Amino acid sequence: MGRLFGTDGIRGLANQEPITTENGVKFGRSVVRFCKDRGLSTDIVIGRDTRISGEMLERAVASGITSAGGKALCVGVLPTPGVAFLTKDLNAGAGVVLSASHNPWEYNGFKLFSSEGYKLSDTEEAEIEAMILEQVDYPVGKDHVRPDLVEDALEKYVSFLLKSFSGPADIRKKKIVLDCANGATSQVAPLLFEKLGCNPEVMFAHPDGKNINLNCGSQHTGALSSRVVASKADIGLAFDGDGDRLIAVDEKGKTLTGDQILMICASMLKEKGELNNNVLVSTVMSNIGLKSALRDAEIDHVAAGVGDRLVMEEMKNLGSSIGGEESGHIIFLDLHTTGDGILAALQLLTALGRTEQKLSDLSNLMTVYPQTLLNLEVKSKPEIKEVSDLLAIIRDIECMLGEEGRVLVRYSGTEPVCRIMVEGKDQKEIEDYARRIGDVVLSQLG
Repeated sequence: MGRLFGTDGIRGLANQEPITTENGVKFGRSVVRFCKDRGLSTDIVIGRDTRISGEMLERAVASGITSAGGKALCVGVLPTPGVAFLTKDLNAGAGVVLSASHNPWEYNGFKLFSSEGYKLSDTEEAEIEAMILEQVDYPVGKDHVRPDLVEDALEKYVSFLLKSFSGPADIRKKKIVLDCANGATSQVAPLLFEKLGCNPEVMFAHPDGKNINLNCGSQHTGALSSRVVASKADIGLAFDGDGDRLIAVDEKGKTLTGDQILMICASMLKEKGELNNNVLVSTVMSNIGLKSALRDAEIDHVAAGVGDRLVMEEMKNLGSSIGGEESGHIIFLDLHTTGDGILAALQLLTALGRTEQKLSDLSNLMTVYPQTLLNLEVKSKPEIKEVSDLLAIIRDIECMLGEEGRVLVRYSGTEPVCRIMVEGKDQKEIEDYARRIGDVVLSQLG
């Protein structure tokens, strides 16, 4: 077995390495030892999304926790950010989420939150990984306790979300369509919006264990767009399978990117005097149009590496109140310790309610530049700067694009893949540039 942790926990096909019940038991025991070594509570929160493998893995992790003398606090199906909130709210030592986010039902994974509700650092993950992979001495439980069911977990999370919302009372006048991706938001999101006095149309909120993210949710907004237009709704809100992403659809049926949502919300925070240190953090994958729009709005911009954990690290360092990814991970650090799709939806609705404009008007705060992405399998991953032919073609194309585009070539952290991203004003031109870079990658590394 190779390295376990990727950019967001441990992930893979359920019932195959590394997502097995055996590793689930080891994972649970390792988390207990990790907490004991730090003098933290050995109460561990466990939540999951709606995948059919979730209950099997939940029992495995809970068994590992209890066999090592910890207490498993099972919250059932709940969005990932809900588990992060409850971990801190219940004074637990850590929180575990069983989910593979936006991936198909066949996949699952182990995510981990600290006692404060933050994702763990690389160093902390490496420590737990070593415990799982090596023969270590785990604590031994003597009480043989059963896992505890946290019966009011959903209500606690809904109450937290309601307290985070300070939007206009006329939100109930907005016609809203929700796409719950047949995932972890299927109960929470409709209940929350009903408590706000809305009467949302709800789509894809009937999970059967195998329909999570299936032609729905934040990565597949076609059905949502059609429903918004047909219902003459003001907005469509799409979450991913574990509820930590948001993608929106405007009243014309056009899908907004995560970058556009970031721009709208950052502008609102600046108007309210709540944009801490006047800075927004995104990643190097954000569209070049975001950087341009932020410059026009006189908002500082910092680009972190790929992954919401790296965004969070930069936000903490800079004292920023907002950051996120083009994929729809949006973090409001004054309100939560992690990206939260439902919370981001409430903030977007707040921005919409503060103006007479429609969402399509607000989306024009940022021009989205055309972008193309190639993923090519490679046999080796030398430093890009050490492959002279590849470095030369990248520099040539960057020179041709000038200030009106950019090139990003990087390796996948979990696969033998080189990712090539090119942005610019002309779609055909950037596709040609990406192919030219791809030809060099294949000749040199393929």
